[in-house]
Amino acid sequence: MLDNTDRRLLKALQQNATLTAQELGEKLNLSASQAGRRRQRLEAAGYLIGARAVIDPARVGLGVQAFVQVQMAAHSDDTDASFARLVRAQESITAAFTLTGEADYLLRVWCADLQALHEIIHGILLPHPSVARVQSQIVMDQMKPDAPLPI
Repeated sequence: MLDNTDRRLLKALQQNATLTAQELGEKLNLSASQAGRRRQRLEAAGYLIGARAVIDPARVGLGVQAFVQVQMAAHSDDTDASFARLVRAQESITAAFTLTGEADYLLRVWCADLQALHEIIHGILLPHPSVARVQSQIVMDQMKPDAPLPI
């Protein structure tokens, strides 16, 4: 069970995963050692599953973000596994979701330009034998950045 202090600790780390035990202790009104032990306990219990740096996409040449819906023609364990391997192998696909409704998958794609997006769709996704249809939406502006989980 998470207590209120655990939740506050997790919220603080979602905002800045590089906080030291001292800084966490100050935020939580705990000693550095108590904050450090709580963090270690939450890591060991699987609440904290990693830490990542947030990188400005434009600064590294990623000018296009798109969401790509994929509808499959047929499903089987083999074709679903094959498509999952294809998606996992693409560095430009940064997230993938299975869905209910008309589309079977929703992919979040980051790439340099529209030509690169075209290559992902027409050169990688559509040639897969089970893909029936692909529909993309290009992000014009992200009005809310990826937010921490509501803990």
